[in-house]
Amino acid sequence: MTTVLRVIEPGLLTTVQDLGRPHAIAAGVQPGGAMDRFAHRAANLVAGNPEGDATLECTLTGPQVVAEHSCLVAITGADLDPRVNGQAAPMWTGIFLGQGDRLTFGGRRAGGRAYIAIAGGIEADRWLGSASTNLMAARGGLHGRNLKAGDQISTAREATRPAVSGHHLIERLRPQYFDHTLHAIAGPHVKRLDAQGRGLLFGATFKVSREADRMGYRLDGPRLATSGEELLSFGLTAGAVQVPHGGQPILLMADHQTAGGYPVVATVVSASMPIAAQLVPGDELDFKEVTLERARQMRLSLAAALETLR
Repeated sequence: MTTVLRVIEPGLLTTVQDLGRPHAIAAGVQPGGAMDRFAHRAANLVAGNPEGDATLECTLTGPQVVAEHSCLVAITGADLDPRVNGQAAPMWTGIFLGQGDRLTFGGRRAGGRAYIAIAGGIEADRWLGSASTNLMAARGGLHGRNLKAGDQISTAREATRPAVSGHHLIERLRPQYFDHTLHAIAGPHVKRLDAQGRGLLFGATFKVSREADRMGYRLDGPRLATSGEELLSFGLTAGAVQVPHGGQPILLMADHQTAGGYPVVATVVSASMPIAAQLVPGDELDFKEVTLERARQMRLSLAAALETLR
């Protein structure tokens, strides 16, 4: 292990994340992991890492760090105005930091979550096979918590290739974060909505409320009335749109509960989850119904974009 970064300011909520613990869902453990898995994977690939390595997930504001040792980093996802020694730094691109260089962020310009990968991966505590930080259980990542001033970030191993800056994901292959249309397929309980309710679900505009975190977003907008008897609890997944008794939809995200009994009227497709991950309270969004075949094509397009980095 080599200490490469020292944290001067941690940012609002910066945690270590990888691809989570999907294998532990059956045991009632939240899957967790990076909210924007595309940005997470891309950051790792740009830095020359396996896509499942741990990265730093930065929420709304970025950290201030100083390089204790020369390293290569890549920043993807939300545009938080990254800077190296005060000069604007490119995103979705490998950046070489020399010893003493400072990586800072000027402020949020677009999106909600940025990802910082370091060539060689990030050394972190592992819990149930994952380095992702689970704040509720205080496990994984850096002692189960978000970053603090004074923390030191070390690489998990030697970089697999020389630190050469400039490797990047071309702009046309990056997610269109400005488009807040979330493509979705009808959920298993969509028939509990009447015709008006279904029309509102796939036709009205919703807004992310202040009740929004890594578990899920409560959405402001038209109330969706559901009918039918109470459901027994069933397994859930990120992207599920639940409608509780009050009719205010909830979009489940990375740290969602593993089971629940509210009707699921839609599921956001995996290719739209990077867009969902970048939403912040106050952002408006629309659900657009698509077929399973269209969802599969969208997923393959994102996979092809990542393939260009390998």
